[in-house]
Amino acid sequence: MAGLSPLAGDASNRRYFRIALKGSPSALILMQLADPEGFKKSEEAVSGASAQIAELPFTNVLSHLQRTGVTVPALYYFDRDAGLLYLEDFGDLTLAEACRHADAARLQALYRQAIDQLVLLQVKGTTPPAPGCIAFHRRFDVPLLMWEFDHFLEYGVTARVGHPMKPEDDAAVRGAFQRIAELLAGQPQVFVHRDYHSRNLMVDGSRMGIIDFQDALMGPATYDLASLLKDAYIELDEGVVDGLVEHFLDGLAGLGSKVDDRPAFRRVFDLTSIQRNLKAAGRFVYIDRVKHNPKFLADIPRVLGYVKRNLFKYPELATVRQHLSPYVVELQEA
Repeated sequence: MAGLSPLAGDASNRRYFRIALKGSPSALILMQLADPEGFKKSEEAVSGASAQIAELPFTNVLSHLQRTGVTVPALYYFDRDAGLLYLEDFGDLTLAEACRHADAARLQALYRQAIDQLVLLQVKGTTPPAPGCIAFHRRFDVPLLMWEFDHFLEYGVTARVGHPMKPEDDAAVRGAFQRIAELLAGQPQVFVHRDYHSRNLMVDGSRMGIIDFQDALMGPATYDLASLLKDAYIELDEGVVDGLVEHFLDGLAGLGSKVDDRPAFRRVFDLTSIQRNLKAAGRFVYIDRVKHNPKFLADIPRVLGYVKRNLFKYPELATVRQHLSPYVVELQEA
């Protein structure tokens, strides 16, 4: 070993280091679990995982994904007692950073590559089912989707403004959230990464590596797509989003998973974006208030901006806008 250097972590309690080597490969990533036994609990809320967890979710999901053809890191060694994983190094260039100064053509090429990986992840990751993979035993059902909506109301409203909504506003908003949750839970279920965004995709030369997939579960095809295209960290032009949604649907069709009603899919995509972005806004406040990490607060206006545009896009969501916007300034009319 030639050297060990710490790396910036994510919002989790895991720590990361780069190990410089003198041979080949020239470097490894060392993932240190906060608690060697902590793998038995997900850092995200889950639903449906009633079976005893006897394996680290990261390694369990990794084994499944390695059979799909998507680009995930190789695991060289897992020291279970010490809680240390020695992983393939995809470098430091995230999709977010690669796009920061990219021209339009380069940006779209990178996002099409991310979409191609997502199509493969969904189609090859879902069929045939893999009962040994923990993701197939948990899903985005109505209770989980509503828990995420409630997470937003608890932190994105009550904690942020200092008081809860009035009972009549709360009832109207929760009723609308319930309808969205039922719609999303009723969609065909596919393998969902759950955090498929520009900071969890690594640009490694011609490859795009996928990381942070340990919370995978079953859910609607629109979820990871909304995570990617309505990202908290990089905002895409709406015309680019439209084209990438079509690229995704073309990709599904090419692998035998054709979506017949594309306008209906786009509506579900937009409603998924509302759910995902509200959850993110609440999560960012939670990370600040509970984990004392304020670095995500600056991203709240962006994710709530997505929500605002979708609330105005669909007339049937006027009730949500009317009852929620008095408590969330980013959702108010200019």
